[in-house]
Order: sequence, then structure tokens, then C-alpha cells
Amino acid sequence: MKLFSPFQIKNMTLRNRVVMPPMCMYSAENGMPNAFHFTHYTSRAVGGVGLIIIEATGVMPNGRISDHCLGLWNDEQMHALTPLVSECRRLGAKVAIQLNHAGRKCEADEPVILAPSAIPFDENSKTPHEMDESDCKNVVKAFRDAAERAEKAGFDAVEIHAAHGYLLSEFLSPLTNHRTDACGGSTENRCRLLIEVLKAVHEVWPQEKPVLLRVSAEDYEPDGMHPDEMAKIVELVKPYVDVLDVSTGGVVPTPPPALFPGYQVKIAEYLKQQTGLPTITVGLITEPHHAEEILCNERADLVALGRALLREPYWVMNAARALDVPYDWPEPYQRGYKTRK
Repeated sequence: MKLFSPFQIKNMTLRNRVVMPPMCMYSAENGMPNAFHFTHYTSRAVGGVGLIIIEATGVMPNGRISDHCLGLWNDEQMHALTPLVSECRRLGAKVAIQLNHAGRKCEADEPVILAPSAIPFDENSKTPHEMDESDCKNVVKAFRDAAERAEKAGFDAVEIHAAHGYLLSEFLSPLTNHRTDACGGSTENRCRLLIEVLKAVHEVWPQEKPVLLRVSAEDYEPDGMHPDEMAKIVELVKPYVDVLDVSTGGVVPTPPPALFPGYQVKIAEYLKQQTGLPTITVGLITEPHHAEEILCNERADLVALGRALLREPYWVMNAARALDVPYDWPEPYQRGYKTRK
């Protein structure tokens, strides 16, 4: 089955096509991982996940989504992440980290939050500070510094978060970017900050290691982002991106019109066809046969399982057993594989 076949991106070879997407755990203190994070991520590595993407990690204190999100704005956080990465890799998984700035959706206890335009997310949210040139330069540097720390911590890949209505996503969407300067207006202008961030990351990130980009390709509002415009944006940033991680929504409070297994796959397929980049798809995918269909029909190259992996850390192992696919279970668990009851 294709689900259990390896996949190579630059120098990173994944043992299968299953991805653990970044999911905030809201369990950190001062941006630091702890014993929970170690158990949480290494369990999925034991369970057979091919690529683990560590949850959204703030590049600045006001880049966190909450007070309890991970951070990578100092070396202490880097040193705390290093053994977690090492152990997941020892257990056979490859490990990426998603670098993020929360923008106007920052709910951490910070005096100033940033956005392209001074528009709050909703009536209960803070009004953000509209970023000036100095703010933009500081954010670019913060992403660069965090990527450099990620490399030192041993990560196999880095993902830049430009989805779900966080800062870089806010710049991309016309719903949240009302600027009249060089970072607003046209599609090209709205992706200017993203390009600057990606260029800065490449200054410190090894050429042989992949850079992933997560995007929200649909805002679910008539005047917002849609897949055709996102395809144009991806073409502009394509020289700096190795894998496209496709999602939707989160820029404004408007929910998707319908939720069903694989509800975002069609958009991932479209962007894969339009851009030629390898893609990750996600969205209520829970069943092995569904994941296999997506891969065999070349609708995506990798399948991310979010809630399914929260419920079942050993999803990969159990899927192989259920489908009677040869799979090298960890030695301590061999009895569970060989016994059919």
C-alpha cells in the first residue's frame, strides 16, 4: 500500500506517508516544553508516524497563540527541545517544527499585538497595532533566528505558518490586509512579508533540508482568499518552498460550509496540480483506506491525521495490522502484532 511507502524530500526520507500535523497543546510555560510534550511526541514516533510536525511555536513572545504555547525566541527553549527531537528521530520519525507569529490572534498576556491592519479578529478580541517597517523587520529577524535555533536543535525540517489567520496569513488575505503601502493591495504586495521571511529562513537553514509552508487556501468569504489566488501566491514563493501543507479557514470567524472526511483534499489536489509542489492534505481523515485513496489517486503526497492521532497514538501500527500489511513493529510490542485477539 502506498500509505506505507517511503517518501523523500531533499535529504529527508520518511518511512511512510503519515504526518502528525501541528496541533497546539497549550501545555508550555514560558515557551518551554516539558515532560508532557516529551511523552506526547515520542508516543507518536513509537506508533509509527513518518513525519511529526511540532505544534505552532512562537518566534516572539507576542507571536504565541496563548501563554501556554511553545516558543523558540531564546536558546533555553532550543536546548529544551533538543532531547525531544533526538528521541523522536531515534524512534524512526522525522521531526519538523512549525514557526509562527500569531498576529492579531495572539491571546497571550502581551501588551501589544501585531497585525497588518488595526482590525480585531472579533468583538471580543484586542485591537492590534498596525505594523510599521520596523515591526516588519523585527518579525523577519525573529523567524530567521528561530529557524537557526531549530537547525541547532536537530530538526529535520521547518514549517512556516502562513495559515489559519495568524500574522503571515493576515498579510496574505485581503480580508485582514487593508494596507496601502508596499505590503498591501495587490497579490504580489500582500505576499511580500512572507517572501522576506522565507528568504531570511534560507539564510540560516541548510539547503539540503526541506522548508514546508502551511497555507489557508480558502477563507469561506466572497472577498477573501480562494484557491486560484493561493495558487498564484505559491508560484511567487515556490523558489523557497519544498512542500505545501494545505489547510483552509481561520482568517475570519466564518466556518466552512460543511465538514466531512477529507473536506480539504480537493483544494490540496488543486494546488498540487497547479504548482507541482508536493502537498500535505488534512481534514477529518481517519480511515486507512481513505488515506490510501488520496495517495493512489495522487491527490496529495502525504496525509496528515490530527484528531485521529490524538485519539490513537499507534494509528500507523494498528492500520498496518488491520490491513494485514507487513510492518516492523517495535520489538517490545511484537506480541501485540502477532496475536490476533
